[in-house]
Amino acid sequence: MTTKANLARDIANCQLCAGLLPDPPKPILQLGFNAPILIAGQAPGRLTRVRGLAFDDASGDRLRAWLGVTREQFYNPSLFSILPMGFCYPGTGTNGDLAPRAECAAHWRRKVLIQHEGLALQLVIGHYAQQWHLNSQTNLTETVRNWRAFWPAALPLPHPSPRNNRWLKANPWFAEQVLPELQAQVTRLLAGRAGLY
Repeated sequence: MTTKANLARDIANCQLCAGLLPDPPKPILQLGFNAPILIAGQAPGRLTRVRGLAFDDASGDRLRAWLGVTREQFYNPSLFSILPMGFCYPGTGTNGDLAPRAECAAHWRRKVLIQHEGLALQLVIGHYAQQWHLNSQTNLTETVRNWRAFWPAALPLPHPSPRNNRWLKANPWFAEQVLPELQAQVTRLLAGRAGLY
């Protein structure tokens, strides 16, 4: 049986996509096996790869604002587990970063999720994560618009990237209806962990 420590070590040393990525593999995630909240994202961006910390960029600033949490809370693995669909930066295409490599989720995702205990909320960011976690067959806008179908166990979110400013402006209901519910739920879930931050 794989222990959590062995799993974390194996992921840190993963070479599954060596030669298939623009840079050597560098898995970037935050394993919070006992955290109440899981952030299921897409893949690390270029800046995140350089800094070596998940969501340590403008997207992360916006995501933390959406959640109503501090950096200290966000990077506390007792509070948040951060598990992108692809653990390594996939490279850049003509319209932004490439899609997460499929090998990563196929090899690691179930092994990691089965080790999570006490998970109360999955925040599912972007189309690829929504397909995997929510079995979503609709486009991102429709999946997010239908958020109550997954709530409160999970919540589909658009990517918090500045590239999505146009989407956020075109869909004001997201900030008006979804974010207050999200922040209230995050506050409730973290209240029981007050001694941890």
